[in-house]
Amino acid sequence: MCGMPPSTPSPPESPSAPHTPGSASGRSQPSRPSRPSRPSRPSRSAALSRPSRSAALSRPSWGMSAGSAMSGASPSGRVSTRTGSSARGALGAGLVYVPPVPYKDPSEAIMQDPVVPEKNRSCGSCGAAVGQSRNGRPGRTEGFCSKCGTPYSFTPKLQPGELVNDQYEVLGCLAHGGLGWIYLAKDRKVSDRWVVLKGLLNTGDAEAHQAAAAERAFLAEVDHPNIVKIWSVAEHPDPASGIPIAYIVMEYVGGRSLKQLLVERRESGTGDETLPVEQVLAYSLEVLRALGYLHSRDLLFCDFKPDNVIQSEEQVKLIDLGGVRHLDDQTSAVYATPGYRVPEEELTNTGPTISADLYTVGRSMAVLSFNFSWTRRYQHEIPPRETVPLLVRYESYDRLLRRATARDPQQRFHAADEMAEQVTGVLREILALGDGEPRPSSSTLFSAEHFSAGTGGILDNPDEILHTPSAEAFAAALPVPLADAEDPAARMLTGLAGLGTEQLVVSLRSAHQHTPETRLMLARALIQLGRGQEAVECLDEAAVHEPHDWRVSWYRALVPLRMGEYADARNRFDAMYSFLPGEVAPKLALATACEGAGELGRASRYYWLVWNTDRSYVSAAFGLARCLLAQGDRIGAVGVLNTVPELSSLHIAAQQAAISALVGTRGDASVTKQMLLAAGEKLDYLNLGGQAGGQLAARVLHAALDWVQATGKPDRTATLAGAPLTERGLRTHLEWTYRELARYTNTESDRHLLVDAANDIRPRTWV
Repeated sequence: MCGMPPSTPSPPESPSAPHTPGSASGRSQPSRPSRPSRPSRPSRSAALSRPSRSAALSRPSWGMSAGSAMSGASPSGRVSTRTGSSARGALGAGLVYVPPVPYKDPSEAIMQDPVVPEKNRSCGSCGAAVGQSRNGRPGRTEGFCSKCGTPYSFTPKLQPGELVNDQYEVLGCLAHGGLGWIYLAKDRKVSDRWVVLKGLLNTGDAEAHQAAAAERAFLAEVDHPNIVKIWSVAEHPDPASGIPIAYIVMEYVGGRSLKQLLVERRESGTGDETLPVEQVLAYSLEVLRALGYLHSRDLLFCDFKPDNVIQSEEQVKLIDLGGVRHLDDQTSAVYATPGYRVPEEELTNTGPTISADLYTVGRSMAVLSFNFSWTRRYQHEIPPRETVPLLVRYESYDRLLRRATARDPQQRFHAADEMAEQVTGVLREILALGDGEPRPSSSTLFSAEHFSAGTGGILDNPDEILHTPSAEAFAAALPVPLADAEDPAARMLTGLAGLGTEQLVVSLRSAHQHTPETRLMLARALIQLGRGQEAVECLDEAAVHEPHDWRVSWYRALVPLRMGEYADARNRFDAMYSFLPGEVAPKLALATACEGAGELGRASRYYWLVWNTDRSYVSAAFGLARCLLAQGDRIGAVGVLNTVPELSSLHIAAQQAAISALVGTRGDASVTKQMLLAAGEKLDYLNLGGQAGGQLAARVLHAALDWVQATGKPDRTATLAGAPLTERGLRTHLEWTYRELARYTNTESDRHLLVDAANDIRPRTWV
């Protein structure tokens, strides 16, 4: 944002020279050691330094430097709370910096030659072209239509110096649009403030007269910071007929339209430039806020396009409300621009709707963010994703645009705040992809993820992090759609929260009140129990009563996931991703289904997308680590596990899994000395006691012993978990570790096995 290159991160501490607490590395080799003391915790500077973000999660290539992934000096993966520069304005919910557009001096904005281009001249009655050049002679700006005889006029009716309503002194024309001339004037009765007067472009257009009257009426009702403010209505006699013409008096917005910003960007470059996608999303949030306000007042904008949005400094305003109409208006003319409006047959059959308004926003986003022939081949379609590099890079943005501009109105967004929520989620994701800084945010649609004991998941055994979970664990860990607090049975359902799943099913089926929430809670309980067919029947009933509730589709996707039918679950969750492109939960669910189906590359991509955006979804880090490990990228897997935040309740489990990944299985020939030393540093950092710590230490020491025996390259200067990296030193510490584990066992047979293991592993001595 500041234009300077990023600072180069300090290289991670080399694992070849690990930090060794105390004086263990300097101990002489005992012939029969006393019980070794537990190593002290490493200093925080060594154990808790932040991992290199550029190496860990800055790109989806999964490749990481060995140092960043394995160094014991970076296990915490702390997440910075920095969200960006304080120079950000209000645009884009404060997430993204949008360059301010300087306030334009009104006197500099006046047109020197106010003329309507001939291509924009048409009859207001029959639509035929009028005022066109012929035989080298310029077309008339005033006259009569040659087809229907309707008079037309495209000349400004106000001249510089005229005083309108004895109050507004006209200075000149600012612009012309589809419905009227726009004049700059000074209000001589209110501090000489700058104002804008808007009149008719073609005084012979009866529908334009009606639209202008409608604009005056609607603007008088509107009061929103993102919509141009109307001050009053003034009348002035027409110079030809003497009939009074009404002029809307509006505030002057001294900036540039989004279309002008796009044109200027192209004129200063190669001609193919577009606006940055994060900037387009920021503009869209402001526009959706304004449209949502209009929709709440039962008004439709109808003719949204980049020309109708002006940025002035750090504020965005919607202008030109000439096409605005009431939701229930079935008679007024519809003003909409080809290339942005919905298909003609939809306007003819159903007229303007809220989803049609939001369609125009989606089309405008596409036009501003990438190049395509939007008025011809793709007049009502978004180009194939593979043909647009921006859409290839940002899959969620592609899905957002395709939902907003779907041909089927039922597939689109139906509320501005609903679309704004998804736009915000996509913006967070894109910003995180840009700089690697997570942009977490709580969802208004889903709960947090769940980790449940007793399902074969990581809470039962942290080592299971590196093994593909069961279908039951997959389904149980996913976020849950939030319940409607206004549901009639909400209070009753709250009281059932403490019941077991079987008992919950019985209670819900015997309940006297069946509401959308009771049906969905029953379906979820049946899914948890693995009773898929019963859950489907319950969801069928819910769909009859709530045909437009997306949560029914979510649970329909959860059924095959729970039953282990991963291909079906993948397809259903893929559809949910398209429906909610800004939400984390559908991407996480799609990743789990892909992993279950064996599509590890695709699963890795979605896991990484979730984890890179929001570090509170730790299951995404675990899933990504599993997929990378299964694909042979051990260093990448450890690097991901290193980024689980220290404050997370699963940080210790992640570090244990990282140690397991580093040392591999017994006899793993790919384990290196660097990996072993990194595992030892992590073990020292965790400083686990009891049975868990002993078992993990035994794994690390055994792996080191295998390496020493296989390579024949002991290192008396290095230590591992307090043991010299020699065969005798490792055997000595393994013996002590097994004897310590024997003290924690609950059965005599297990104690005997551990003591026997200690005797087998101990170095040979004369005593």
